[in-house]
Amino acid sequence: MTPDTASAAKTRAALISVASNVFLTALKAAAGVATLSVSILSEALHSGLDLVAAVMALLAVRRSRVPADADHNFGHGKFESMSGLAEGVLILIAVGLIVWSAFRRLVAGEVDVRLPLLGLVVMGISAVANVFVSRMLFRVAEKTESVALEADAWHLRTDVWTSAGVLGGMAVIAVGTRVGLTEVHHLDPVIAIGVAVVIARAAWDITRRAYDHLVDRSLPAQEVEKIAALLRDHYPQLIGFHRLRTRQAGPARYVDLHVVVPGAQSVAEAHALADHLERDLEALLPRLEVMIHVEPREQNG
Repeated sequence: MTPDTASAAKTRAALISVASNVFLTALKAAAGVATLSVSILSEALHSGLDLVAAVMALLAVRRSRVPADADHNFGHGKFESMSGLAEGVLILIAVGLIVWSAFRRLVAGEVDVRLPLLGLVVMGISAVANVFVSRMLFRVAEKTESVALEADAWHLRTDVWTSAGVLGGMAVIAVGTRVGLTEVHHLDPVIAIGVAVVIARAAWDITRRAYDHLVDRSLPAQEVEKIAALLRDHYPQLIGFHRLRTRQAGPARYVDLHVVVPGAQSVAEAHALADHLERDLEALLPRLEVMIHVEPREQNG
């Protein structure tokens, strides 16, 4: 996939996510007001944050496609990582609001849910819509290695799980109401707290990964080992290598290292070897930029 094709695919996916979240946020908010359900209102808040996340992902994707310039020599890939970090923090804030609202209703006894069948239908629509949109986002994120789109996809995937949980709760409340068991209405804030726990786990994973990119954490161990193994495969063309450093910014990977070559080798030969290594490494991992420093070693060194 070329950079232009990848950028267009990411932008299209982000726009679809924004449109879907606008619709679902409005639908859940209306259902939450009509049913007085804290779990549905928590889902409306969840979708509202998904909308914010989708907009942030769209802006980050558009910003990250800007080529490197005088002020950003390594490009703008970290805008995607910043978006992922901000999205994770927003979700954690939402978790606090959901738990507070649910506990307050439990303590106050404000657990009367109206029109549970309406809530059931709305949660069903939400779950189905987010299954399709999250699958599309995961597919595009995998092909383009977009941290922002992957974070957005995880938001929607957690929305599927939590919507299914709320749907089940609405079904139990509908049945309980029909047979006169009003105590089942206490299930509503309990489900809302369960929703918050699931959301918090996803938020932590997203935040940690985005943070790793922003602080230039090295590539995963298995990728670093692939790089080292490829370099060792080129012995004895090169004597050795050291100072291997890696990092990732958005979808782009960066590697720099020192390679040791025989001192009698000409500059042209050493340069040709470095070019060959760069091509092999760039073919090994997607969106990899390589910088190689050549060091000579005398035969008796």
